[in-house]
Amino acid sequence: MKYYSISEVSAKLDIPESTIRYYEKKGLLPKVERDEAGRRLFSEDQITFLGIIIYLKNTHMPISVIKQYVDWVVEGDSTTELRLEMMKNHKQVVLAEISLMQEALKGIDVKITRYTKYTQERKEAREDEKILEKRN
Repeated sequence: MKYYSISEVSAKLDIPESTIRYYEKKGLLPKVERDEAGRRLFSEDQITFLGIIIYLKNTHMPISVIKQYVDWVVEGDSTTELRLEMMKNHKQVVLAEISLMQEALKGIDVKITRYTKYTQERKEAREDEKILEKRN
């Protein structure tokens, strides 16, 4: 089995090493092996699991809830229904946040349109003034 160093995992997942260490400290990375010098070693499965933790965190799942998820994974198949329910609930939270962001984005687009129009009108007005000054 191939193992990866923390720096390799950091590069592979594009996250800081400090984040990986933090997740391990919080109990989100169970069973991380270490070499004879005490350096962390990650298997492909652990990297995949870390990827899951990252997307849960990126969708604003609190660390405490992710920890519960990790604990259930470690417990095994008897917690599958709990994990399923957790993911369904989290999906609804994420969809609500996406909807909120889409509405906010519409407001931002309105502002961009207004500011673009305003700056274009000011530019045209200045050009008109220059033309008038040249005529006088």
